[in-house]
Amino acid sequence: MFDPIQLTEAVEKEVCKGEKRKYYRFRGGRFYGGSAAADVVGCNLRCVFCWSKGSVRTDIGEFYSPEEVAEKLDRIAKSRGYYIVRLTGGEPTLCKEHLIEVIRLVTRKYLFVLETNGILIGYDEDLAKRLASFDNLLVRISVKAPDPKTFSKVTGAREEAFDYVVRAFESLVRYGLEPPRLRAAVVLGYGDPKEFIERLAEIHPALVEVEPEVLTLYPSVAKRLRKANLLPKVYRVP
Repeated sequence: MFDPIQLTEAVEKEVCKGEKRKYYRFRGGRFYGGSAAADVVGCNLRCVFCWSKGSVRTDIGEFYSPEEVAEKLDRIAKSRGYYIVRLTGGEPTLCKEHLIEVIRLVTRKYLFVLETNGILIGYDEDLAKRLASFDNLLVRISVKAPDPKTFSKVTGAREEAFDYVVRAFESLVRYGLEPPRLRAAVVLGYGDPKEFIERLAEIHPALVEVEPEVLTLYPSVAKRLRKANLLPKVYRVP
């Protein structure tokens, strides 16, 4: 099991270069009723069910400045009539200064959806504070499993890392970013989320309205899950 903060530092050496960050794709899509998306390279977890090639591999993609990313997202959103833009693929909170500048640029015109595992937001209080300062921002924290032990099994991280996810909600709420601009998405099929949801309710009552995240068993994902004996009880077939 690894420390995701140490992994962050190692991955950032590969995917962050000054103000630039590596991306492997820019696209439009149906999520959130239609959104422009930028797929980042690099992640600080190693989820056994991950679909994104950019999460583990760092030898793909190209470096882009915040201005270049904002311009590409703007072009896609304009051409398709989208109001929402997002970063996805790997973990967007790597390369913190790059992320903050991208958000600053795009929230002038669009709603920015930050899809994150929450680890660095819970670890870095300054990041939580700066994210909460943006008005046109929605933070969606994907909780990979509802308890520390299972979280460790599916992500490869130490059990203690689960606390960072909880702290992410606590810090964002403390600095003023609350539901509906803060959402919890819980991966289904890995235990009963009841206790975790009760813990969220203590942070903010509206956080109990969690978004169920059902895994899609693409062939490569299904193969990995079977090999690890971690097939979820709930899933969908593509």
